[in-house]
Amino acid sequence: MSDVTDFDSLRRAMAENSEEPEGPARNARAEQLLAEAEKLGIPLAVIEALGHQLKVYNYSSEKDKMFVPFARLLRMWDERPEDFDEYETHSLHWVFKWMSSGMLDQPHIPLASIEKWLGEMEHRYRLAGHSERAVRSAEFSVAAHVGDVTRAERAYGAWLAADRDSMADCHACELHGQGWWQAERGRDTEALELWAPVLEGEFACAHEPHTVLASSLTPLLRLGRVDEARANHLRGFRLVRAMESMRGAYADHVEFCVLTGNEARGLELLAERPAYFTDAGHPRSKLEFMAVVALLMDRLTELGLSEQRVPGPAGRDWTAGELAAHARAQALALAAGFDGRNGTEHVSERARARMEQRPLVERLPLGVRTAARPKAVAMPAPAAAAAPGGSEGADAEADLPALLAEARRLSDTLQPNAIEAWAAVSRAAEGVELHALDRAEIVDHRAMDLGPEGIPLFEEAAELYAAAGDPGEALAARARGAYVGALTGEVPQALTAIADLYDRVLALYAEDGTGVRQTAAVLMSRARILMRRVHEADDAVPEAVLADAETAAREVLALVDGRAGDDVRLASRAAEAQAMLAELAALTGDVEGAAELFARASAEFVGAGLPWFAVEYEARLAGLAHHLGDTAEAERALRAALEHGGPHLEATGRAQLHLQLAEVLGGRGLSEEAAEHALEAAHWADEAGESRTLGAWARQQLGGFQLRQGRFAEAAEVLESALPDLTAETHGDGAVVQTQWWLGDCLSELGEHREAAERRLQAAEIARHWPEQHDHATLAHLAAESLGHAGLHAEADQAYARAGALWRTLGNVHGLVRSLRARAWLALRVEDGEGGADTASRLMASAVEECRAALEAVEDDEARERLSAELGQTHRQFGDLLARSATEDAEDESIRTALEEALSQMTRAVAVFGSLGEDALHSRTGAELAAGWLEADLSRPAEAAARARAVLVAYDGHDEDDEAAQERRAEAGQMLQVVQEQADAEQDRA
Repeated sequence: MSDVTDFDSLRRAMAENSEEPEGPARNARAEQLLAEAEKLGIPLAVIEALGHQLKVYNYSSEKDKMFVPFARLLRMWDERPEDFDEYETHSLHWVFKWMSSGMLDQPHIPLASIEKWLGEMEHRYRLAGHSERAVRSAEFSVAAHVGDVTRAERAYGAWLAADRDSMADCHACELHGQGWWQAERGRDTEALELWAPVLEGEFACAHEPHTVLASSLTPLLRLGRVDEARANHLRGFRLVRAMESMRGAYADHVEFCVLTGNEARGLELLAERPAYFTDAGHPRSKLEFMAVVALLMDRLTELGLSEQRVPGPAGRDWTAGELAAHARAQALALAAGFDGRNGTEHVSERARARMEQRPLVERLPLGVRTAARPKAVAMPAPAAAAAPGGSEGADAEADLPALLAEARRLSDTLQPNAIEAWAAVSRAAEGVELHALDRAEIVDHRAMDLGPEGIPLFEEAAELYAAAGDPGEALAARARGAYVGALTGEVPQALTAIADLYDRVLALYAEDGTGVRQTAAVLMSRARILMRRVHEADDAVPEAVLADAETAAREVLALVDGRAGDDVRLASRAAEAQAMLAELAALTGDVEGAAELFARASAEFVGAGLPWFAVEYEARLAGLAHHLGDTAEAERALRAALEHGGPHLEATGRAQLHLQLAEVLGGRGLSEEAAEHALEAAHWADEAGESRTLGAWARQQLGGFQLRQGRFAEAAEVLESALPDLTAETHGDGAVVQTQWWLGDCLSELGEHREAAERRLQAAEIARHWPEQHDHATLAHLAAESLGHAGLHAEADQAYARAGALWRTLGNVHGLVRSLRARAWLALRVEDGEGGADTASRLMASAVEECRAALEAVEDDEARERLSAELGQTHRQFGDLLARSATEDAEDESIRTALEEALSQMTRAVAVFGSLGEDALHSRTGAELAAGWLEADLSRPAEAAARARAVLVAYDGHDEDDEAAQERRAEAGQMLQVVQEQADAEQDRA
């Protein structure tokens, strides 16, 4: 049985359908409602149902269905205009604009028909007395679409010159169109100036700022304003994600990903909207979408990923290369259809230009979780043609001395790419007879590169060094092997081996049989092994173990002291020994000494020209400084670590340093810069493949910093991206709760109250199990607020009751009183008649009693003042509530009683606020004025006037710049005028 039984039920059903998500289901319901309207036999019902159908078609992927209901509406208007009421008459003329743009979007409709329609629109608007503004705007759209720049500029000027009237598009939509044209003509700065009021929230509508945010992305990138572009992407994509009718704007966001090195996110966006590949109801947006798909697939192919699986049209699997060809063919075929209709090449030229764009930013981190950027596949270099007689082998042999010299230079100066240089030597030396020392160095460095697998090679290198007449370097190679063995867990064996090597090298050094460098190498390996024993000990490290490690580190220092000169290796030994002493100091609880030694070690590495070795120690120093409460030093050390690491930092280390710096800066209240470092941390964590661990932490922090700056939409996107990866096991349930909490705050600010309530309730459910219940109570209270704003009043009341019970258990009177007041207002809103007013009054009276009881029990002066302010606020709200409960349809005596009770509460509020002195002045005068209006409602002009004058006296000589004082004075003056008119009228009646 149909739920439409009369005109009112039809209107309710159409209103409900308007609130449903865009798409075929909503369209089908509109078609059903039209059939129901026709059964009612009321012409206006059919007109409204046709208008509803038109609207849902326009805001969907089935825009091509608009023309039939509009033609019927226009015929009805021509036959019986009296059947249309004022609203439907306005709506009929309004959707003329939808028809003109809708025809442009359908290539099968001839251009002559569109021009004829434009003339029809102009004629009908003139008859209806409307301005030419909307007509010229429509003419501009036609001219711009076909590429007639002269006509477009002329129509653009006429559009702006014509008067705005009720047929003009809203300010937001007009500004979007005007800015689009400026960007189309290469005037990006002018476009963004036009869009600014929409981007800043001054103007908005159903599709704005959605489209402006999308359209602004490429102009911002072209101007180098990448931070704004990123923000607009995060804000804008959040708005268009669920809107089926916004395929063109969606394409702009995919394009942004391609132009900023975020190809992986672009693929994720395609996967979210599979229907966009095939929806045929709006050919122009399909052309835009397929052109951008081709752009993305061509980019992946360029990166060597043509065989990567990608999301595409349903029914088969697609590789990037296959989809690139398909999307390009589709886009060009659609463009050709438009150009065939228009008689120009303009649409095809624009499509090709879009598909041939190049990235504008190498990589723009977005903050949201995404896969690491696809890496370009290295193509093998063509093999060099062999010279006659196999001379390429001779060339390699000729290059070998140069390669050896370069590798020795790099390793002597401890450059990060020394190992790679020795690998190149090794390749060049294959099949070449070498001196034993050369072969020793090659094997030694290969062993260093292989880690534990290279331990046997250290022994081979030692034998080669010995054969070359360098016994000291042979001992150093064996010492390096012993240390690598210790790293694999064989510390006792390493200690045994290093003890013999230590004795032998000291004896050799004493006989001048080896140099400081070789001796220092053995002593450093011994110190490292002893430090390894420290690290592998239980929590309580034996003093002897600590002492042995400290002695070994100091021996290194004693050996190289004053002997380093320009020898980078020896300087690095001294710096590393200082760092060892710092670590030992930290283990023994000497935090300040450890910080000083880490600073010294870092300075020595930097002084030796080895800043990348200082990174670890600056990071350790930052942690110690933070522990000591020296945030300035912590910040300096972290900035130094990032600077010293430069391009040599691995992705994980870079992410960790950025995240630590973000936390330090955030603690100092520098949210904007903290957000920049959290963004970098998230990016590098993703690059390191640690999105689920370190990346989730970074995103959580980034969202929090963005929330502090009022960037609610960006923060919501980032926090929603972080949540799936945050787990109690990895990050702690506190991090999960905080993220849900922050996200609830963001959604509340964005007006998404139902979703905000869901997040806050989820957080409250986790916090419910914590020993300390303050967070649980706060979250329950916040969830209640969101439920109330979402219109879920019964659920809100339950949540407030839950919060109130928790506040009572915690002894938090303020929270309890506020929950009672909120429930009172809910009761007045939800329950019908006197029952709701009685419940509301009872709850508000309970809030008053809770305040009074707490005041009697408290002795602390500051607490008494805060409770008194709460009591005054409760009396004030009680008065407001009673006044609002005096409904107009109640009996006069009932209304008067309610107003008298309200005045009584308001008078008490004035007295309480008055007892708090100057600090509560604004609260007191606000209550005084409220009481004055009640006096006026009770026909007591003299009393009302007295209260108004009291307010004016209270602000006598007050600061003229005080906005609240100005408002109070103005309201008091208004009250005096009203009561004077009231008194005059009373006198006239007398």
